[in-house]
Amino acid sequence: MPYDLFLFDLDDTLFDFAETEKHALHHTFQFYDLPNGFNEYRESYRAISSVLWDDLEQDRTTLEELKVERFRRLFAEHQLELDAMQFGELYIENLGKESHLIEGVEEMLAGLADYRLAVLTNGFTLAQHARVAGSSLRNTFEAIIASEETGFKKPQVEIFDYTFEKLGITDKSRVLMVGDSLTSDIQGGCNAGIDTCWFNPSGRINNSAIQPSYEIRSWAEFSFGRQVVQL
Repeated sequence: MPYDLFLFDLDDTLFDFAETEKHALHHTFQFYDLPNGFNEYRESYRAISSVLWDDLEQDRTTLEELKVERFRRLFAEHQLELDAMQFGELYIENLGKESHLIEGVEEMLAGLADYRLAVLTNGFTLAQHARVAGSSLRNTFEAIIASEETGFKKPQVEIFDYTFEKLGITDKSRVLMVGDSLTSDIQGGCNAGIDTCWFNPSGRINNSAIQPSYEIRSWAEFSFGRQVVQL
């Protein structure tokens, strides 16, 4: 295999974020005596959150602002008298308690036991570390690098430079970035000058100018006889 280090995104790559979000939001709403809150407000929340995460990628907001603003907008839309900052903090805490692996992840990573593995995520440091620690992947990665700790985020080249320095990488041709987001993971890897693998289980059509080195639909395709499958 031509790679020594595999950098993995976390949400919707290794972990099922829809399940994570569902449980974390439900428990947070329950704490505020809104047991049906997730079902009642999830569509509004997801629409608001999607816009803000896009804003984050485009440098129109920060991660700290996003943590509060998504709930401030949600509560304003539905006339809820809740403290967005406190709600956001509790939600992040609850996120850290949810570890839902995507099918095939454990087997795929076991097949890479002889290689260097690390996580590179745009998520919140506390939640992402806690989720990995609470899962069967707890001893898998030599580093979990979250954008919150670096001051940069994918697709910015600076977060990759930070990662390469932290991991002592001098030959970028031996690094593969793996993730589900074209605009974050794949564009970021391209910006950093490394190969990329797009995890695309739903078979989305890529109509963008962003071209990954590889594309896979399942983790069974990724680890086969210890060879990355190029489609």
